[in-house]
Amino acid sequence: MALKKVDDLETQKSNKKFNRERITSDIPGLYGLIETFLRRFRTLSFGILLSPVILICTFSLGLATVPGIYLFTTVNSFTSAWPEVFHYVALGLSLSMGYFLFGVSLIFIAPTMNFLMPFRVKPWRGIWFSLPAIPWYVHNALTYIVRYSFLEFVTPTPLNILFYRMMGMKIGKGVVINTTNISDPALITLEDYVTIGGSAHIFAHYGQKGVLIISPVVIKKGANIGLKASIMGGVTIGEKALVKPHTVILPKQTVKDGEII
Repeated sequence: MALKKVDDLETQKSNKKFNRERITSDIPGLYGLIETFLRRFRTLSFGILLSPVILICTFSLGLATVPGIYLFTTVNSFTSAWPEVFHYVALGLSLSMGYFLFGVSLIFIAPTMNFLMPFRVKPWRGIWFSLPAIPWYVHNALTYIVRYSFLEFVTPTPLNILFYRMMGMKIGKGVVINTTNISDPALITLEDYVTIGGSAHIFAHYGQKGVLIISPVVIKKGANIGLKASIMGGVTIGEKALVKPHTVILPKQTVKDGEII
């Protein structure tokens, strides 16, 4: 109920002009005091609020290393009496296999942590230093720890599709995602038979004049996004449309059905 009140108030603020430098919050009660502190002492409060994000990511990474550590210690114990060269070869192989066990584990652990978070990232527009921006930070932090540690090695495969689905992305059948440059997966919809080309960028947010705008992206059935193209927040790509390689689709644009751009 408290979070809904925060969302409603922030929606009202988004429909009227507001002071981007405003220090006080419009939210009543404890949430308003927290947001006012967040804005008044930005460096300190950001550090304080970042600490739980670091703990969540550290916990996720730590859990993901458990299978690899178990494999390494088991192999080390089993091969300790082997000739030295074979012992070290076995340890090296166990470390390599442990890394892949870590990556696959993290693909499941990060979405689980995302699911367990009490707040969900939602479409929103407002000052960066606001409470509704915090779920956005956490959601993307959990996405990025997988993206920058392992996801490249399983892209494109059904495993990366599974990861994005578990993170909340709406994905139809026959979709191919040949990129890891994706932010805000919970606010992205890919309909049936969409193809996302290599190194394309898709993100459901953008910054404008000191304001953070979080806005969904919809890519409709049969559309193709070319190599290194960029799709920004608030964009809709029509059915069977083609976005050429290196093309940038700016916020709030709509590409019509069948259009080549």
